[in-house]
Amino acid sequence: MKTLYIKVMLAMLVAFSTNTYAQAKIKNAKTESVTIYGNCGMCENNIETAGNLKKIAAVDWDKSTKLATVTYDSKKTNTDEVLKRIALAGYDSDKFLAPDAVYEKLHGCCQYDRASKPATTETARSSMHQGHTDTTGIVVGKDDQLKPVYDRYFELKDALVGSDANVSSAKASALSAAIAKVEMSKLEMDVHMVWMKVLEKIKADTEAISSTKDLAKQRKHFITLSNGMASLIKVSKYDTAVYLQFCPMANGGKGANWLSKENAIKNPYYGASMLSCGKVLETIK
Repeated sequence: MKTLYIKVMLAMLVAFSTNTYAQAKIKNAKTESVTIYGNCGMCENNIETAGNLKKIAAVDWDKSTKLATVTYDSKKTNTDEVLKRIALAGYDSDKFLAPDAVYEKLHGCCQYDRASKPATTETARSSMHQGHTDTTGIVVGKDDQLKPVYDRYFELKDALVGSDANVSSAKASALSAAIAKVEMSKLEMDVHMVWMKVLEKIKADTEAISSTKDLAKQRKHFITLSNGMASLIKVSKYDTAVYLQFCPMANGGKGANWLSKENAIKNPYYGASMLSCGKVLETIK
């Protein structure tokens, strides 16, 4: 019994030290306390794992009080974004409710009492997909925030098809501006998760394209930019069908993808020299 107690205390000390270290590494740090519902040590691990984001957010949850201390980089995220990730892991807060299917997959000891929640999970989930305000008064619905990002991407793609490095640079600058205006906290949870994964890379690729007039370098960065955009558009969708297209000759013969609003192939990696080289891999609706 004494050995078990020591092991538990050591585990708690390691967890506390790790979380304290994570908080210390966060720049522009802001700290808030929020209520997150759960039961046990397993819940604590799940909640903190879902909420933590390296150098951006750190969560320390107390199972007895249900209070979580959330420390985050205020220039990169906010508590709503952290709570959305935690909700996707199965844990309700006073702002965001976990999807029923995710909650039901939690271990039996983790299935906390949800009876006093301000809205049913079905209502909350439905409002997120329809763009409604839930009964907590928090707007969590889908809007058209990402449409300007996609529109500017398609304009950049067209400029590369035309092999005009000056126009490509200008269109990439417009894309950077559209990316900067996206409010992550207003994205649906599944979209938000992908956005967080691809954001830094698509920002870097877009800025690299805008900062050079070398067409070859622009096209190189467009390859990885397109990969990130494809991951994003598959979860957030566009208002019309989008075609994922592929050129086998690009990227030194390794092949490369891009997105288009047209089914017809117009290759951004070669322009007029091999305009129709490629094929449609997938139609995203």
